[in-house]
Amino acid sequence: MAGARKNAPPREDVLAAAMGMIAERGLEQLTMAALGREVGMSSGHLLYYFHSKDELLLQTLEWSEGRLGAERGRLLTRTASARGRLDAYVDLYVPDGHRDPHWTLWLEVWNRSQNADDEARGRQAAIEGVWHRDLVALIAEGVSRGEFRAVDPDRFAARLRALLDGFSIHVAIGLRGTDRAQVLAHVREFIADSLLARPAS
Repeated sequence: MAGARKNAPPREDVLAAAMGMIAERGLEQLTMAALGREVGMSSGHLLYYFHSKDELLLQTLEWSEGRLGAERGRLLTRTASARGRLDAYVDLYVPDGHRDPHWTLWLEVWNRSQNADDEARGRQAAIEGVWHRDLVALIAEGVSRGEFRAVDPDRFAARLRALLDGFSIHVAIGLRGTDRAQVLAHVREFIADSLLARPAS
């Protein structure tokens, strides 16, 4: 076993392969045996590293979120209006479409979290937390610049993310009559109605 571990692919390569399998074949095809074949490892060897499929899925989500976080950071630090960057945040948040692999994985981890331990729940909360903090900071900046109304950034961010989560689930599961374009239109209308500062009359 020691020799097998020495020749194992880097953990990031395993997580990238897991995400690729979800994208190409769907989550139901991601088994330890299938992933092992994909990366040249036995299922027992994978269990040595990840201990359970739940842990594999959570680490894959954390890896995927790290990549999204880097992209979100680039979008939010660019030179643009707060509204323009908020639109970019929403674009990144909402799934690309039915069976979006990142959201498919998120939904599975959420579902499994009902029986997760406190440590795993804390890691999920950390993922949620960075999305929330970035949104709060962006709304606070828009308020300070006069682009947005004088809302409580934390409360508004919580409500906006709840709206985004609900719509995103509809897109990810392919609910009829709810596609990405419709969701983006709904969210932008909500932002315009409830957040954008109105010109003085």
